[in-house]
Amino acid sequence: MPATASPVPRPSAMVPSPQPEPDWRQVTYLLHASRALDDLEESRLLPQRQVLYQFSARGHDLAQILLGLQLTDPHDGVTVYYRSRPVMLALGVPLEEAAAGPLARAGSFSGGRDIGVVFNKPGRGGATVLPACGGVGAQYTPAAGWAQAIRYHHESLANGEYARSIAVVLGGDASVATGGFWSALTMATTVRLPMLFYIEDNGFGISVPSQLQTPGGNIAANLRSFSGLTLLEGDGADPLQAAQLVAEAVSRVREERGPLLLRLTVPRLCGHSGQDTQAYKSPETISLERARDPLQRLQRFLVPRIVSEQDWKTLASDARRDVEAAVEKALARPVPDPRSLTRYVFAQSTAEGSPEIQEQGGLAAAGCRIPPGTREPRPEPARINMLTAIRRTLDVELTLNPRMVVFGEDVGPKGGVHGATLGLQEKHGEGRVFDTSLSEEGIIGRSVGLALAGLLPVPEIQFRKYADPAAEQLNDCGTMRWRTRNRFAAPMVVRMPGGFFKCGDPWHSQTNEVAFVHGIGWRVAVPSNAEDATGLLRSALRGNDPTVFFEHRALLDGAWARRPYPGDEYVVPFGVARRIREGAEVTIVTWGAMVERCERAAVASAVDAEILDLRTLSPWDREAVLASVRKTHRCLIVHEDNITAGFGAEVAACVAKEAFFSLDAPIERLAMPDIPSPHSPVLLEAALPGVEAITQAIQQIASV
Repeated sequence: MPATASPVPRPSAMVPSPQPEPDWRQVTYLLHASRALDDLEESRLLPQRQVLYQFSARGHDLAQILLGLQLTDPHDGVTVYYRSRPVMLALGVPLEEAAAGPLARAGSFSGGRDIGVVFNKPGRGGATVLPACGGVGAQYTPAAGWAQAIRYHHESLANGEYARSIAVVLGGDASVATGGFWSALTMATTVRLPMLFYIEDNGFGISVPSQLQTPGGNIAANLRSFSGLTLLEGDGADPLQAAQLVAEAVSRVREERGPLLLRLTVPRLCGHSGQDTQAYKSPETISLERARDPLQRLQRFLVPRIVSEQDWKTLASDARRDVEAAVEKALARPVPDPRSLTRYVFAQSTAEGSPEIQEQGGLAAAGCRIPPGTREPRPEPARINMLTAIRRTLDVELTLNPRMVVFGEDVGPKGGVHGATLGLQEKHGEGRVFDTSLSEEGIIGRSVGLALAGLLPVPEIQFRKYADPAAEQLNDCGTMRWRTRNRFAAPMVVRMPGGFFKCGDPWHSQTNEVAFVHGIGWRVAVPSNAEDATGLLRSALRGNDPTVFFEHRALLDGAWARRPYPGDEYVVPFGVARRIREGAEVTIVTWGAMVERCERAAVASAVDAEILDLRTLSPWDREAVLASVRKTHRCLIVHEDNITAGFGAEVAACVAKEAFFSLDAPIERLAMPDIPSPHSPVLLEAALPGVEAITQAIQQIASV
């Protein structure tokens, strides 16, 4: 056996107790249908440029079909990757739909917005296939989130329908080297989640042999001592062994309610993609792979013991005929309408004003109705700091909404490193306010799975810079509504402290909020005071979009940011700026911790300056800014983030385009220089826009 091939365990050592046999005729039909789809794409549709991205599943297909036929619980959740079409067929996806996606036709699961192998499938009474992602390993942590949601529905919401539901994640052997795999494995084992890790080991990650992905080339062998994990492995190309192992794996997760990893060795009887020549494989390796073809082995296993030779031929011809007809129907569909290209970035309403609720994900799709709140504050006499306002708002909304969960590193007994969740676990329980392992990718990926299962996750990322390892999950979450044409959305509220506080440093004091504004599908709030923090957080928690809620460290207990608590129903709509100060000579546009400094500078400048606190950056209040500039004829933008490509540049570009003829002076910006936040308080104040510098800028622009 060549060094690049994975060893095949002996059946006698790997097959547990006998399991009921599958419907082999159905398996045969689906396997032939999968092969026919692959063949038509490779031989005809790819050369004709009808299909632009092509990934065959030959060799992986038999075991996937056996798996899909086991996933019959209506609350099962499945995450897949680009070589997972056979399991989609077994889960009931029609042949025309399976063909229409790669053809980028209208009405398919992405409508041409995503590559055709990135599947999704709303539950509709059967297993849900969570929206797949193009990134390797990105499927693991959302599956863990779905598994945790199963347990929450069953235990916290007392829904008996989830008693045997499981989450399943499909991945190749190369994907077990990713952070997503290890983060999900940590979650599943430490919290004991009903989750099946289904690993297809074909010996290669594109061209890289498995020995360079995993020590020894066998992830199951490496995990033998991993606590809390059941392991099974065997030959996924052997019909009987694969059927028994798959059935055993699913059954054990359903019964034991804990994680299990099933590693099946399979041959990859194709290139990584349609363009891959496999020149990196030796002739001996290719020959050995072809000898393990599960289609040929299935025929030898079934004919004539279970299926006659004629029945086999009939099933093959029927599948080919049905696939060819499905492809023709898919080709007859129209191409996507470019006029709809920008729809579904965010939740939206019809022309008549009624909301277009996504088919799955979030509270709205689950039929949960939370009152919209009121824009009229009912202030209490005492002033509170922003930290207290955030904690109180979380407390109120946890009490109101039993599907809301708050979590992150240190948010439990400690109450968060900033104290925002202090006492919430004691009041609401460990099932609703809980600590997580230290993996930001895992925190956000878990949130995606929870949201897709109809819960409201409120994860905390301890500091803005710590969100960087979660960038892929944040991006995939934000684009989900758009790339599935409103089939799926994952509303959540990501609480994220950051910015300077007494001192700075490159790791805890970064703002860089513009990165999230640039992230498709994310709403972004940056409150400057306790009242706005209350209203914006409640608006986000009762909304239907993923939201980044930025909590500035200098404002959490800052005296200027203290305000009376505005009431348990108070909301602030996104995209509406607050006028901090009325003026006629210059417009100052700012947000976050710079609002206080701008107010102090305006007073010191003796200039009649108008100050607008944007409060939210996605969306942002263009009309308020433009109306103010048209009145004052001057504009100064002040923010804490670096000046190059900071959000102030977007504001300046909008003003220059829409209010150019109203300007009596050039637009000015004050921001941090293009350096990380320095630690020394002296250096920090030299880097930040200070009151004196803002005062001088106001006076200078007013004198032009």
